[in-house]
Amino acid sequence: MIEVRKDRERIKISSPYNPDYITQIKTIEGYRWHPQEKCWSVPYTEFEHVLSVFNGEKLEIEPSVWLEDLRRELVSRKYSPRTIKAYVHYNEEVLKFFGKNPYEITNNDVKDYLFHLVEEKDVSTSTLNTIINALKFYYGEILKRSFVYEIKRPKKDKKLPVVLSPEEVTRILSSVSNIKHKAILMLIYSAGLRVGEVVRLKPEDIDTERRLIRIKGGKGRKDRYTLLSEIALQTLQEYCKREKARNWLFPSVNKDRTITTRTVQRIFLSACKRAGIKKEVSVHSLRHSFATHLLESGIDLRYIQELLGHKSSKTTEIYTHVSIKNLGAIKNPLDNLFKGGGVNLD
Repeated sequence: MIEVRKDRERIKISSPYNPDYITQIKTIEGYRWHPQEKCWSVPYTEFEHVLSVFNGEKLEIEPSVWLEDLRRELVSRKYSPRTIKAYVHYNEEVLKFFGKNPYEITNNDVKDYLFHLVEEKDVSTSTLNTIINALKFYYGEILKRSFVYEIKRPKKDKKLPVVLSPEEVTRILSSVSNIKHKAILMLIYSAGLRVGEVVRLKPEDIDTERRLIRIKGGKGRKDRYTLLSEIALQTLQEYCKREKARNWLFPSVNKDRTITTRTVQRIFLSACKRAGIKKEVSVHSLRHSFATHLLESGIDLRYIQELLGHKSSKTTEIYTHVSIKNLGAIKNPLDNLFKGGGVNLD
């Protein structure tokens, strides 16, 4: 059995000792022997050569080796790191699920896998659509196979966002004592940021003179400006006095990297617990709350769309369904029945 796995920009090859294998490997340009690991390595660009020289041999190839072409294509097209990670992950899961290489995957395999996700894993519609996009990109764009285009997309779940009241947002922000954590959550709420946008902020993105935040390469690789709150700015300036940010506004322990989105989610959920919030919320609920509170204060939906960076106005219109601006003005018919007097509950 010959094992082939990926290691950064190279492929590592392990096998029982066999002089014929060694001879074949030495025909591959850029080969190296690693005595400590007792394996060979070749540049990833020689993957096709590896397949040809070991044609007919039993190869156990790690899925990530097959998918390096996918990763490189996504990077060259400037897809977001989050999308790249998701597309590679979901395609890798398909290969692991069936124990096949990409050229052996059939139309029925794809349909069976999607059925498995819905029936046994109960994945959400949005996740299922992302998986379909990942499969279509790899098999359609990279491998030039058309069978994935037969996949019918599920209807989107018509779920309304969970919105926090202004009082609940106040309690959450007030429960945070760590100045860095407080600045992060304040910026998300006061500017309507996605969590991936706040972690990628750089010091130069904060325009203190114009009271604006520049979001570079947001969803859809679109730049936009959004609001910079006076209170958030004061908190941010206090934070910057204590920690001199260089590359990133909110670095991780390793200053060359940003704080992770998962860490921000944990910060938010911990704050919610301290604030006694019982709603099923995520850090994205702060963005939903920002939009809803603006709408309730009379801000035109078109401006909210720009601040959020929504491509379509229909996406922003969802907040009209959770706003109390109009619903709160409706007189409940039960209250009309007992106008002027209470109900006898004895």
